[in-house]
Amino acid sequence: MNILLVSGARPNFMKIAPIVRALGKVKYDNIGIIHTGQHYDYLMSKVFFEELELPEPNYFLNVGSGSHAEQTGKVMIEFEKVCLQENPSVIVVVGDVNSTLACSIVAKKLNKQVAHVEAGLRSRDMSMPEEINRIVTDSISDLLFVSEKSGMANLRDEGKRDDQIYFTGNVMIDTLYFQLEKLQKETGRGKEGLNKKYGVVTLHRPSNVDNKETFGEISDALIEISREMDIIFPVHPRTRKNLEIFGLLERLKSSHIELMPPLSYMDFLKLWKDAQIVLTDSGGLQEETTALGIPCFTLRDNTERPITVSEGTNVLVGNKKEAILHAYGMYRNNGQKHPRVPELWDGKAAERIVNILLRNL
Repeated sequence: MNILLVSGARPNFMKIAPIVRALGKVKYDNIGIIHTGQHYDYLMSKVFFEELELPEPNYFLNVGSGSHAEQTGKVMIEFEKVCLQENPSVIVVVGDVNSTLACSIVAKKLNKQVAHVEAGLRSRDMSMPEEINRIVTDSISDLLFVSEKSGMANLRDEGKRDDQIYFTGNVMIDTLYFQLEKLQKETGRGKEGLNKKYGVVTLHRPSNVDNKETFGEISDALIEISREMDIIFPVHPRTRKNLEIFGLLERLKSSHIELMPPLSYMDFLKLWKDAQIVLTDSGGLQEETTALGIPCFTLRDNTERPITVSEGTNVLVGNKKEAILHAYGMYRNNGQKHPRVPELWDGKAAERIVNILLRNL
């Protein structure tokens, strides 16, 4: 296998899917898909492969959960075995999860070429594990595929050469447009009776859900917003566990907030694409809401995706009740921002990446 594509968590699957399709269009099949198993239950992995029309992975490393060190170490040990067996020319890593970091380190220690998709994004927040993963991966990558121009400036500031940096656009938006087209072709896959105004919430970051006081402030803000607009909240297992531990679950259940289990990509897309607002601490959802022009309140103080704020629909609101409600009040009184879709977020990023990959091979 000349090219190995690494995925480990749900955002990774969305990012490799258009690359696999683009390689198929040029009839290049000397590739292998590695699923590290960082997200390992059905809704967090297998169903995403089915919905995104990804072939079964060639290798499943089955690393499972654990601390950051445990996950990273397990991935490195198992991925090294794959590299020694397959002897690839290039390893393609995507995003900023532990699998991204681990596989890029293994590849470079074996003197293999590393290509990083979604390179150059920076939040400047070193308390975020993802920021460390991004910086280290970029520092040792040979080919850097950038989704927004801020990434190019960041990489140059960190000493990367211009001939390593490629502004290719956003593969997450490739997947979004592809899946939207599938939805439009299918029957009975619309709003499913949700003919009223509603908002959608996702929360998973430790800074928001691991602290009782912080999670309490966010919950209070959501409950207040739900008095004016129904809120639908697919709850990550870790987030639900903390809701129970902190005694917040019953408060949410007694409000106009509908709690539901985590959703597959397509089911979640059906939900949020028709929402009035989205409140989230996710990185990818900031981009996707920008592409579809849906107001997004990011419950963080920073973002590694600044173009979603400067050009898109995203507003950084932090995680304090007063700030969240202030942002919601501004939206309610003044309507949403007047966004535009960022440059090269046109559904063709993967094609550009594949052309560059094959040239470098």
